[in-house]
Amino acid sequence: MFKKILIANRGEIALRVIRTCREMGIKTVAVYSTADKESLHVRFADEAVCIGPPLSKESYLNILSIVSAAEITNADAIHPGFGFLSENAEFSRICNEHGIKFIGPSPEMINAMGDKATAKATMKKAGVPTIPGSDGLLKTIAEGIKIAEKVRYPVILKATAGGGGKGMRIVNNNDEFEKAWKDAKMEAGASFGNDGLYLEKFVEEPRHVEIQVLGDGKGHAIHLSERDCSIQRRHQKLVEETPSPIMTDRLRESMGKAAISGCKAIKYEGAGTIEFLVDKHGDFFFMEMNTRIQVEHPVTEQVTGLDLIKKQIEIAAGLPLEKKNYYPNAFAMECRINAEDPANGFRPSPGKITNINFPGGLGVRVDSHAYTGYTIPSNYDSMIAKLIVTAPSREEATRKMKRALQEFIIEGVKTTIPFHIKLMDDPGFRSGKFTTKYLETSFDFDSLKEK
Repeated sequence: MFKKILIANRGEIALRVIRTCREMGIKTVAVYSTADKESLHVRFADEAVCIGPPLSKESYLNILSIVSAAEITNADAIHPGFGFLSENAEFSRICNEHGIKFIGPSPEMINAMGDKATAKATMKKAGVPTIPGSDGLLKTIAEGIKIAEKVRYPVILKATAGGGGKGMRIVNNNDEFEKAWKDAKMEAGASFGNDGLYLEKFVEEPRHVEIQVLGDGKGHAIHLSERDCSIQRRHQKLVEETPSPIMTDRLRESMGKAAISGCKAIKYEGAGTIEFLVDKHGDFFFMEMNTRIQVEHPVTEQVTGLDLIKKQIEIAAGLPLEKKNYYPNAFAMECRINAEDPANGFRPSPGKITNINFPGGLGVRVDSHAYTGYTIPSNYDSMIAKLIVTAPSREEATRKMKRALQEFIIEGVKTTIPFHIKLMDDPGFRSGKFTTKYLETSFDFDSLKEK
């Protein structure tokens, strides 16, 4: 087992990893930018190293500084968290070259699944259902139009290196194709330094359902069932839950088997998530794989009793992975609490928290790095906390979530708490009958402005 782990991340996820390491008797090293010197992950780690100024590219994306911090503190492993360098194959390679274990997949696995076009081809070869579209990257507009006509409009152009909805455009006919192509390539190039695009049939009335997987790097993998992430805005997830309201035993088994087949095909190591779109007929299609821990991993932890960070560390240390799959034994739901103003287009609201009160009670969990007096920097993601509730049924989980949200007090900045409270009362959400477009088409945001 590792003696000391450096966490190459910040905020809530860094604190989350530190907690598990402490319980496992492993020393920790925090890295931080000058903007994060007062963050709790800096305070609770055994050691802390400043790696640069506030800009991410000069701190949390600075591979040289992070590896140097690991070497001077004699850390024998690095946990990348999520975001930043967590899916960077070069970072994984450099860690290994310096004799530091990267807690996650190998560079080859990250490359195989990180590039969406390559991932789709890999999954298709493994027998996983994929959305009809281009075989790899598109070279010309004419090629794209030809494929779009073959699979039939509407189609969607996607950045191969994309994420967070950037570099994506829906195209309804030939006349729209050229503009959508140019816009998507420009956005993808600016956002990811890679303007490669591929094309897929646009799945109408989709649900976004993902399968949590664990692989031992030797060809064995298990799944921990699903999470439903269909409540999202501009492809950014806002609420996650398990079990999915649309799930059946048959669909869960089919999706689980498909996810495991994909993992075995690349001998995946560590925790990962296979993301699917499920159409209105119950057919599912591979969308992408995240080769890291997810923001919403606590939802799965609450219904399986597993510590997924601990599992990541154990797998990286070479401990054996159990043979059985895991299935939900309760209902769990997570709301992301962001420093944003939902009444004004979710405008960012950085600043100082003047007062904070976390909710409590049976079945309520809060993962957060915030405290009274903490200043939320404008340089990074705006998430303040994750509120997770667990209950015997979805209806009870929804009621518990509303109660917990009403107890969750954050003053000094605008937050998404009012939005989540309203969502818990929304008839469409409570029915479980919604798609990824629900917030855009059916949710009443104007009432938030009135409040």
